[in-house]
Amino acid sequence: MKRKIEYCKHNIGEEELRRVERVFRSLFLTTGDEVSEFEQGLASYLDLPATVAVTSCTAAMQLALLAAGIRPGDEVITTPVTFIGTANSIIMAGGTPVFADVDRSTANIDPAGVKAAITERTRAILPVHLYGQMCDMPALCDIARPRGLVVVEDAAHSLESEWGGKKPGHYGDFACFSFYATKNITSGEGGAISSRDAAKTELLRKLRLHGFDKNALERYSNHFERYDVDTFGWKYNMDNIHAAILVEQMKKLEGFLARRADIYRRYAEAFAGIDGIELHATRPEARHAYHLFTILVDAGRRDAILEELQERGIGVSVNFYPVHLMTYYRERFGFRPGMFPVAEEIGARTISLPLYPKLTEEEIDYVVKTVIDVVRGT
Repeated sequence: MKRKIEYCKHNIGEEELRRVERVFRSLFLTTGDEVSEFEQGLASYLDLPATVAVTSCTAAMQLALLAAGIRPGDEVITTPVTFIGTANSIIMAGGTPVFADVDRSTANIDPAGVKAAITERTRAILPVHLYGQMCDMPALCDIARPRGLVVVEDAAHSLESEWGGKKPGHYGDFACFSFYATKNITSGEGGAISSRDAAKTELLRKLRLHGFDKNALERYSNHFERYDVDTFGWKYNMDNIHAAILVEQMKKLEGFLARRADIYRRYAEAFAGIDGIELHATRPEARHAYHLFTILVDAGRRDAILEELQERGIGVSVNFYPVHLMTYYRERFGFRPGMFPVAEEIGARTISLPLYPKLTEEEIDYVVKTVIDVVRGT
């Protein structure tokens, strides 16, 4: 039988299943006590005052930008090396995405590029902590603060990461997280926003649920309470079912991280010095979340290498094709090849390999040997 190593496998266990069953046997399925418990646990882990659970990281970024006051015509600077949801969230909030090229060594946004992209219409910076490594947040904040720019961190890859001992949300005004199926902890779909401002946190809670000043639990527990809507909102509230999974996943977070770190180091040591393979750097200031392990290969052979790895049973992905080269962004905003050369080089050369706690030692060895053989053409 042909070997198959999946690109990703989730780590949902019996504890999560029992917790979800408890929710299904309870009265309340939508936003309620499980959501509150998860929000409090996440805030505690991040050492931040509060988090707000929503349906996706894309929704989190949209709401964070809205809470920051982004309006039509406002520009938000971000990276082209990211999932499309990052840039889409800017448009969803009414803003205009402006890209800055990335640092070649890490693939994270280049602070010098951010500074050069600022105009009189710039209102925010949306850095992406790519692959599990935080951006140079002190440098970005040094650019943002004197100019009164809001900083919203896309920490979809980097819940466990740190820069200078500080987790996401400690530098920016908001940090946004993902619990999508491939993330380090998951509920299938889901997201969250952190905020250090109590008034902004309250606004985010309204924005995620149609602008209601009370959620369903508050309206229907004990006795019905009148509610009001004093701001326009969306339908982005997380339910107790997803939150129940995440409550249990949070308990396993550091154990998952330790296993991924071991696998990451195995890969890094095995591929170091191999002709035809380049690796991104890890900054000494950073605690890596080890979300993705990517390699850079020859651009002219990248797609053939992808195909051959799949033929040999290894699941792979591309993280990411540059956003500014997507048809919608080229047609709407006039982006064209050559505008962000480092991002384009990475997009043409990158391959992501399997990296998750369920990988066995035998599977890791097979991935290493097969990647080296394919890159060498043997």
